[in-house]
Amino acid sequence: MTQLRKGSFLKRAKDISISSALAITILSSGIGMIGCGSNEDEEAYSYEETSYSKGIRSHIKEVKPGEFKITDEESVDADKSVAIVTYLDGHTDSLSTSAAKALIDDEIRNNQSSVGHHSGLSTMLLYGGMGYMLGRSSNNAYMNNYRGNGSAARGFYSDPNVYNKSQIAVQQANASRTTRMVTSRPKGGRNGFFGRSAGRSGG
Repeated sequence: MTQLRKGSFLKRAKDISISSALAITILSSGIGMIGCGSNEDEEAYSYEETSYSKGIRSHIKEVKPGEFKITDEESVDADKSVAIVTYLDGHTDSLSTSAAKALIDDEIRNNQSSVGHHSGLSTMLLYGGMGYMLGRSSNNAYMNNYRGNGSAARGFYSDPNVYNKSQIAVQQANASRTTRMVTSRPKGGRNGFFGRSAGRSGG
């Protein structure tokens, strides 16, 4: 049996005590960190999601070089929303909602002071039913700052009857609006939460 001197035995006992205390400290810290991360993972947030089952089909006609009028608007299924543009030379284009938004955004970005003060295609898209419906999305709410109260839109329709028909189509689209609260529980703790939030606000 190996004999241990008294000093050596005390040193080993001291080392064991320090190691044990260090291990307990590390384990305690680890448990605390896991608990903290777990709480972050459990954070949830809610937001309002709005959708429409009805959209707008706009018919726009070039009446003079570079000048347009809205000649008809009707309520259609949301996925069939489109602006059909007829030009002086007889050819037509069909603009999706994303294409219409791109033209409106380009107008706002490059000709901000003249928005709504001319009869260009982008103005017809912004002040017509297409622009109205685009402005209902929280991501596109800035468009409403240029539309004002909407009364100026009358002048961009070919005649009062077309404008009145347009208002009925807009009312039908509005009546199809549904809203629901969505609760999301992010994965990955804090990064997941803020990453998702940033994506929503930018979109």
